[in-house]
Amino acid sequence: MRTLTAGLFYSVDGVVESPNLWQFDSFDAEMSEEMGAMMSRVDTVLLGRAGYQEWAEYWPNAAADDPFGGFINPIPKFVASRTLTGDLDWQNSQLMDAPLEDFVTALKQSEGGEISVMASISLVRQLLFAGLLDSLTLMMHPVVAGQGRHLFEPSDPVTKLVLQKSSVTSKGNTILSYGLRID
Repeated sequence: MRTLTAGLFYSVDGVVESPNLWQFDSFDAEMSEEMGAMMSRVDTVLLGRAGYQEWAEYWPNAAADDPFGGFINPIPKFVASRTLTGDLDWQNSQLMDAPLEDFVTALKQSEGGEISVMASISLVRQLLFAGLLDSLTLMMHPVVAGQGRHLFEPSDPVTKLVLQKSSVTSKGNTILSYGLRID
């Protein structure tokens, strides 16, 4: 069975939205290594509609030598949306052809490498609480963002997690990977 992962940049106060507004100079060599390791394992990406639309405007036009652009543009991308229809413009992108949980369950049972949820706070939440997310990596930067969307909401159910891996980088980033704790 394939592994489903997600990784989010995270501020000390729990903000995950628009990390480009608060990462500043804390993205260091160790963080870059972590991103490179992730890209080497992933061969399929899941996106939500909003993340797809934002990234589809930027990444196809990224510089040819951009490492993330070189990763994200050719990789197969499946988009969860209730409003988009038809063919998608960004290369190797297509709409999910079943409800999210059914689509992801079938995809995890198919042949291939790691599947990663990217650019979608709501997909990460839905898949975590559905028990389908195998690993959630939070890359916490030493900054209080002050505003922006949080990953978790006050109405979320109590959900036990187990720490799978942790590290601290030279610029004070904490990289924490969690899985669901099954009692």
